Formats: sequence, structure tokens, C-alpha cells
Amino acid sequence: MGKGSKDKRRKKNKRGSAKKKMTNEQSLALKSIKEWVFCCNDEEAEEDDFLPEMVNSGKVVFELHAHSFCSDGYLSPSALVERAHQHGAILALTDHDTMSGIPEALEAAHKLGMKIIPGVEISTVFSTRQIAYMRTANGARIRENSASEEAVHILAYYSSGGPSNYEEFDKFLASIREGRYLRAKNMLSKLKRLKMPLKWEHVARIAGSGVAPGRLHVARALVEAGHVQDLKQAFAWGSEPCAEDAVKMVCKTGGVSVLAHPWTLKTLVPVVKKLKEAGLHGIEVYRSDGKLAVYSDLADAHGLLKLGGSDFHGKGGHGESPLGSVSLPVLAVHDFLSIARPIWCDAIKNILEQYIKEPSELNVQHIFRFGKTRIFDNDSSGIDLIRNSLLSWLTKEEMQHADFEAIMLKLSGILVD
Repeated sequence: MGKGSKDKRRKKNKRGSAKKKMTNEQSLALKSIKEWVFCCNDEEAEEDDFLPEMVNSGKVVFELHAHSFCSDGYLSPSALVERAHQHGAILALTDHDTMSGIPEALEAAHKLGMKIIPGVEISTVFSTRQIAYMRTANGARIRENSASEEAVHILAYYSSGGPSNYEEFDKFLASIREGRYLRAKNMLSKLKRLKMPLKWEHVARIAGSGVAPGRLHVARALVEAGHVQDLKQAFAWGSEPCAEDAVKMVCKTGGVSVLAHPWTLKTLVPVVKKLKEAGLHGIEVYRSDGKLAVYSDLADAHGLLKLGGSDFHGKGGHGESPLGSVSLPVLAVHDFLSIARPIWCDAIKNILEQYIKEPSELNVQHIFRFGKTRIFDNDSSGIDLIRNSLLSWLTKEEMQHADFEAIMLKLSGILVD
């Protein structure tokens, strides 16, 4: 037997031994994950031609942090989906402050028979007020209040139907994008009057291609230009959306909120504590270089999901982790879906109930927000279209729930009348 055959047999045995190492709890969790990945397509689940590439000693590849050129990535949404499929990964597209790439990504995923998770990475600022005491020359004790701020990013994950109150959420994201440009421009005008001139090109270069320049980028430009000593001094200018408000907005619109790259934060514990109170569901713990114990312990202490992703942009080079390079424990993914699926189901029900209450063209568009919109015109095929759309996201058990059966019955009556 040649060396190639021995290598193949060794790899096969290794894969087999990896499956045997899985505990009963892991096996049950993986079964549940497969059920959701393949939903109601029994034949595809039996073929199992995708998930074996994901399974490795009780771990699966759920790429939950990746960007396309709709923000600051280098690949199109469809190219990103294709690359994720090649790596055997379930993908969440999480562009900065926009979900504009989701329709293209979902269409590409549908052609590949693959499931992706619509997401977004929200740019916010977290503020903490600090109290300091100083002694004067005569020994008197003076209390001083000071505010400390830093950039915090929140990842949000939705169902294929997207946010349940899409207009409100989209307006929230648009205000972040537009506000960043306006605030940055106004800040540059104000700085010029104060004889601290900055060039817009300088700020845009710091922000990076496709990213709306914000206060943090202006602050960094001020430091680079020598106008201020550090970012803390520069942060006196402008304002950004509050991190707590972003988490509350995600919860309100049927999403799952996760704190992104906590290792970049200086005031991590106060951030986690406050955001947990606002409804935060999880925290990034896993990277391509493995699990970071300190953040895992922090997640355990606050009862948060432990997730992670590569933060892939497609720039290339040695400094970037490859797409799908973060393998999450089966149990961590199962915990994520156990929290997310009821939230997503409620969001989908809310979208459908809005149409039942008011069967307008606008509410039809809400149902297929990230898919091809089709106006029913009282055509009975509309119910089949909705059912097929739901089958791509919900499991049989979820579809057979009394709430969904009642909703489908009401929809049938509306669409055939």
C-alpha cells in the first residue's frame, strides 16, 4: 500500500475517532444543530454531505463575524457566501452598520443549498463616569467628575425574515451612518476654526475603505496630527450612539446581541455589566488562535453565550484570520441556537401577524424583506410562497407549533378570499 493510501486511511480513522470522542451530550447537540441547518429537507439531512466537513472533535464551523464590500470588506456578499461554502461553514454576514448585502447573500446561499444568518455589526460608544479626588496645596480634598468613552461594537443576528420592526431598525442604522459623516464633517469645521486643521482624506484613510468616518477616526487623526496628546483628550468632540441603546434595539427587533472583540476594550467589566442589564445575549470568546480564558470566565460570570468569529474582511496577508478559521464547540453553537431560535420564531410571527392585521403591499415586502418580493393579488399561490419561505428557516417542530398553524390558517383565509 502506497504512502497516499496510508495518509487517506489515517485521515479517515482520525475523523472516525473524532466522532467517537464526542460525548452523548455533544452528539445530541449536534443532532439538534443539523436539524436546524437542514430544517425540513430530510433527504439533504440524510445525505449529510455538508456537515461532516464541519465536525471535528466536537466542534463545528459557524462563521459568525465576516464582512463584505458593503462595508469595509473586499469580497461581494455572494463571493463571501461561496467561500464560506467551500470551507464548510455556516455564515453570518455582519457588515458595519448596514444590512444591504443580506439579499444578495441569501440568494447566493439558496443556490448552494446553504443556510446563512443575516447579521450586522453596530458601531456604538460606551460612556462611564469616573469620580476622582485631588488634594489642593492646603490639603483640601476636591471631588472631580470625569467621563471616559470608548468605541464598542455590537453584533446582531437575525432570522431570514430580518428585524421584526425593519423600518425602525433600518432608520437606527442609517442614523449611525449618516450621523458619522455629518459629525465628522462638522468636527473638522470646528477644529479648523480652533486652528487644529485636519484633512478629510486623513480621517477617511484612518477609517478605511467603505467605513463612514466617525468620532474615533477623527480622534485618531487629531493625535496623529499632534493637536492633542491622546484619544481621551480627543474624545471631547462629538457624540456616538449609546451601546446600551443598540442592545435594546436589537432585542426589540427580534435579534440576538453579542459583544464583538472584547479584547479591544479598556473598561471591559463595566461594559459587560451594563450591556447585560440592557439585554446582551453573548460575548465573543473564540478566535482563530483558540479560546480566550479570561473572556470565557467573564461570560460564565454574567450568564452570557460564548461565541466568536474570524472578523474576516478578505484583505489577504498574514495579519488576517481566514474565513471559517474559528471552530466553535458543538455545545456553544447549540446554546446559541437554543437562545436564538425562539427569538427568531417570535420575530417571524410578528412579521406575519402584521400582514394578517393589514394585508398591504408594504407588509408583503416585510415578509420577504431579504428575498424576492412577490405581490399576491389575492392569488392562492401566496400561501405556498410563504410556507416555502418558512420551511427554509423553521424546523418541522417549529412549523407544527400551534401558533404557526393558527397563523398559516389565517393567512390561507386572507390569500384565497
